[in-house]
Amino acid sequence: MISTSALRLEQRDGLAVVSLAQPERGNPFDGDFTRDFLLVASALWDTQGLRGVLLRADGANFSFGGDLKALHPARHELPPLIRHWTAELHMGLQRIWQLPVPIVAAVQGYAMGGAAALVAGCDIVLAAESARLGSAFAQIGFSCDSGSSVTLTARMGLARARRFMLLAEVLKSPEALQAGLVDRVVPDASLQDDALAVAQGLAQGPTLAYGEIKRLFLRAGAAQLERQLEDEALTLGRLSASADAQEGIAAMVERRKPVFQGR
Repeated sequence: MISTSALRLEQRDGLAVVSLAQPERGNPFDGDFTRDFLLVASALWDTQGLRGVLLRADGANFSFGGDLKALHPARHELPPLIRHWTAELHMGLQRIWQLPVPIVAAVQGYAMGGAAALVAGCDIVLAAESARLGSAFAQIGFSCDSGSSVTLTARMGLARARRFMLLAEVLKSPEALQAGLVDRVVPDASLQDDALAVAQGLAQGPTLAYGEIKRLFLRAGAAQLERQLEDEALTLGRLSASADAQEGIAAMVERRKPVFQGR
């Protein structure tokens, strides 16, 4: 088992269970998470006998995404911080999404921003009936990261994903199912058991065939994914220095409506 400040990796008979492990903070994406995520994603490649992965989270919410409280004090010097965080996060995402085994995600509560993109890149996504998946980037004057432009488009289609992002939508789980963002909606009480059962079932299947199926689909979009991850990181780094982005972060932390000026 690997246990870090932000994540926990456990092994169960060929199935790796990766848990976001900061429930009291809403499992945020911050410097600790990006570092630990790359560590865990790399460790999965070295796991002997790996046949499947279950991605889940402790607590009431999967993840609120980027930690605005951490960004707020540094909001006037964000570009280097954003580039550092995304360098680790995006490498971790590439490594975990390209694993040659099925990845099942279990989503409860809120999965926002980069967290929605993370689960969208998984092979099978189960959501609790009360779950909410949303995009809040535009709401704070940010562009997207975490592969959002690729994974959301792959699941929802270009026009629907773009609307999801531009309008900073928050979808209830039935709406997310209809949009293709999740694959199955289950009762809140049975989410973890149902997701574990699906992951275990896949891990007991023809995992060599699953790996080749994944490789073929990933190959179709591999070049685009690599380009988009870097473009997302550099774009967000530039945009984070804008007056609108700094106002968006301040307004969210101060719990008021932002006043954007388009600069």
